[in-house]
Amino acid sequence: MYYITATPDIMGGAPVITGTRVPIAVILHLLKQGYPLEVIHEDYQHIPLETLSGAIDEAIQVVNTALHARAH
Repeated sequence: MYYITATPDIMGGAPVITGTRVPIAVILHLLKQGYPLEVIHEDYQHIPLETLSGAIDEAIQVVNTALHARAH
């Protein structure tokens, strides 16, 4: 299952949480600012907590994969 998707017709192709118009960058910025995931979920109650967590894990995996590939 993919938690993050990007299509040209949704938010101009920005990566969003699948099934929503919420950019993953917004969630990552909130985490960077120190907001706990549970607090973020209060603002995005239409997204299950498990989906938010999965999207963050997927973002980490994408970064790790991209940087690993670039290093070789």
